[in-house]
Amino acid sequence: MSLLALPDAVEAGEDRFDWFCEMVSRAVMPVALSTRHAADFRANMTDLDLGVVRLSAVACSPVFSRRTLTHIRRGDPEHLQLGLVTQGEVRISQRGNESLVAGGIVLTDTSRPSEGACTEGQIETLIMQIPRQALGLSSDRVDRLLARNLATDAGTGAILADFLKTLLTRGPQCRPEELSRMGSVALDLATAFLARQLGDPGEAPAEARAQETLQQIYRFVESNLGDPGLTPEVIADRHNMSVRGLHRLFGDQPLTIAAHIRRSRLERAHTDLARGELSGQPVQTIAVRWGFSSATGFSRAFREAYGITPTEHRALSLADLRHAEDRNLARHVHHRALLRHMFSDGDSATA
Repeated sequence: MSLLALPDAVEAGEDRFDWFCEMVSRAVMPVALSTRHAADFRANMTDLDLGVVRLSAVACSPVFSRRTLTHIRRGDPEHLQLGLVTQGEVRISQRGNESLVAGGIVLTDTSRPSEGACTEGQIETLIMQIPRQALGLSSDRVDRLLARNLATDAGTGAILADFLKTLLTRGPQCRPEELSRMGSVALDLATAFLARQLGDPGEAPAEARAQETLQQIYRFVESNLGDPGLTPEVIADRHNMSVRGLHRLFGDQPLTIAAHIRRSRLERAHTDLARGELSGQPVQTIAVRWGFSSATGFSRAFREAYGITPTEHRALSLADLRHAEDRNLARHVHHRALLRHMFSDGDSATA
């Protein structure tokens, strides 16, 4: 992830706004920006390279944008931009359509004139930049979705929105080859989402539909980790597929479905065992909470995954917490003593 704009490094608000305008035109596309808050303008912009697509995060003070034919002739990346508005609201117009978007997704085309406005409060948006030729949907049909408020409260929209937010927060810890693969997944999910908006999910490529199903299964697993009856058979039945089809779907994933369930349960138990507020709960209680019905099986799986027993992990974690608390207490005592010394010196000087 690269930081495209760090306006706090510039003292004057007007300079920050000028810098923001320059960064947007250079890193995204030429566009005219204006604001009524130039004197105290705040903005931040980051960018994540995902190979076939890019994901940008933009947070800024209220701003107006206008992209004309002149701007398009000056520079056109020929992208579709999928914008997820995570804070505030944006009014966007393009190709005769106009929408007020808050919490939803809006699609725009860099090859067409457009206008946008955020007039109140800070705006935060995730923007997925998709090369037009990379989207497996017909252009004339996609054009019907431009500047429309596309809901993300359920189904494919919710899956896509959650995935993009996770990419932004977890992406910096991934290797370039992992990010490239995640970019392909993001593209497939976006394609499936737009195809559903068009009323024809069957138009989405088979790979896109598979990625959508895969993300649904991951979400289902996360919501049911505490159920000891969570098995591949149950998951396949709940998603209207055969067990063989489920295993085939996970064929190119890092873990099989059973291994993913086991690892996710171990991660949750590992986290809970390190929490000081849960130190009074027996190890087996935490194991059961995360779907382990056998104490022996849990201890063996935990040791294989982390190299120590659950009890040893808890003891080490709690010792670290106590050590950190002791350091904080020592710093607090030292600070209090220093303050008393300063004030006593001042009293002496005054006397």
